[in-house]
Amino acid sequence: MPIALADLLTEQQVILRLRSRKTANAIREIVDVLASDIGGRKIADPEAFLEQLLAREQTHPSIVEHGVAFPHARTDLVDEIVIGIGRSRAGIPFGENQQRAHLIFVIGVPERLLSDYLICVGTLARLVKDNAMRSTLLNAERPREFIDALTAESL
Repeated sequence: MPIALADLLTEQQVILRLRSRKTANAIREIVDVLASDIGGRKIADPEAFLEQLLAREQTHPSIVEHGVAFPHARTDLVDEIVIGIGRSRAGIPFGENQQRAHLIFVIGVPERLLSDYLICVGTLARLVKDNAMRSTLLNAERPREFIDALTAESL
């Protein structure tokens, strides 16, 4: 049975004001939050996970569509899908053309959960294509409001 977004997200995994202005630093900031999410899903080695994400960004940069990027890694460093979210008003430059992402979804997925990962990313991509949804996410004042908007639409 596929995992629902509501089962993957906690308020601790959402950063509404990223401090970083560069891609690698923004991804690190989100991974740090994921690594400290007490009671949440675990990353066996957060530093190695970060290295895998950054290596993938070097070889296959995330494409920014609608101001949203999905840096991710398929890895044995997680037992379950993990998602960390960062929001930047100014935007973080991603990829070869340095398009700015205002919403960044960092995803770690175990190799064995490829189909669940595809469903998860597909759901997120479908949701953020909608202008009203992006506006809600970009203007959410609290992490709970952000998560509720995402999960209400994905049911």
